[in-house]
Amino acid sequence: MKKIVLCFVLLIGIIPKVYAEDVNLAEKAKSAILIEPTTGEIIFEKNSHEKLHPASMTKMMSMLLVVEAIENKSLSWDEKIRVSENASSMGGSQILLETGEEMSVRDLFKGVAIASGNDAVVALAERVAGTKDAFVTMMNKRAKELNLKDTNFKNPHGLDDANHYSSAHDMAMIAKELTKHEIVFEYTSIYEDYLRKDTDREIWLVNTNKLVRFYEGADGMKTGYTKEAGYCLTATAKRNGMRMIAVVMGEEDSKIRNSEASAMLDYAFAQYQLDTILTKNTTIQKIKIDKAKQKQFTIIPKEDITFLYKKSEKKKKIDYTLELQKVKAPLKKGDKIGNIIIKENGKDIRKIDAIIKENVEKANIIELYLKHITDIFKGDISIRS
Repeated sequence: MKKIVLCFVLLIGIIPKVYAEDVNLAEKAKSAILIEPTTGEIIFEKNSHEKLHPASMTKMMSMLLVVEAIENKSLSWDEKIRVSENASSMGGSQILLETGEEMSVRDLFKGVAIASGNDAVVALAERVAGTKDAFVTMMNKRAKELNLKDTNFKNPHGLDDANHYSSAHDMAMIAKELTKHEIVFEYTSIYEDYLRKDTDREIWLVNTNKLVRFYEGADGMKTGYTKEAGYCLTATAKRNGMRMIAVVMGEEDSKIRNSEASAMLDYAFAQYQLDTILTKNTTIQKIKIDKAKQKQFTIIPKEDITFLYKKSEKKKKIDYTLELQKVKAPLKKGDKIGNIIIKENGKDIRKIDAIIKENVEKANIIELYLKHITDIFKGDISIRS
């Protein structure tokens, strides 16, 4: 890998390294965590790795797999799913699906995100994986990919099972992954809506997460309740371009659950600030690529590069370097061609993929020859990345 040191020095706030354990947050919760998702920084935690029943917060993983299936085009929002007897017979919260009924992926997803429908999530699971059990296997595989060490799923809905467990930390990490799919918030932020509108089986959906109506900036993500789990909530909210994720588990009732999650979010928005250093559209460098048809290409970050810091902290200098791999045409837009290494006081603190902004077409022999001749006359020496 070829290292190119870019002399960019940026004034930003120091990344918080110490958890906010000195504040009185989530006092009645069995476990809790507060994070900023773009950096993954933990602002506060309490027993965050304790394995507990997650109840319907489980559905966040189910929603993640559905959205990923849609993005890889193995599923579409408008596809109609025929409801199985297994799905329609699910107990607990439901949207009253009937065996043989057909409903779009969009409406089923809405039924999960808003009303926490167990029948809806099973219908989606069976479509994505073939069977509910196969979908659960996918859930656990995805959990391992996300390095969730406190989690084991036994179903896609969260009804109590002795071997179905997770932690506040792992729930926050699933929510963090979901925040990368902005379309999810189009559903989780809805407070009320209807399914089967203007039919004799119309059903009114009211969001189980009351914060989306009563808390400024709240736009998700998922509630949960069973006798074993108690009252749980993964709450997301965004203000002034900064999103926060708060998770509480094992609360005594829904009022305390909402109050403690809100207090955690209040603390984060009052105490912290997010700076965006580079966006995913920022040009890092222009390069030439071996055997490419075009003359030059643009390197950009795969994602926004942000830093979280306490508003009371002093500013610190941050720089970054670009490390390029040896690549040649052809390449697809979005292909990784190196790393952007973020440094604080000369120490590597984060690594972001550097990707190519455009498709890179391979030149034919004649085009390569003409390009070589032109470069000779111009005295241009190509950068072989």
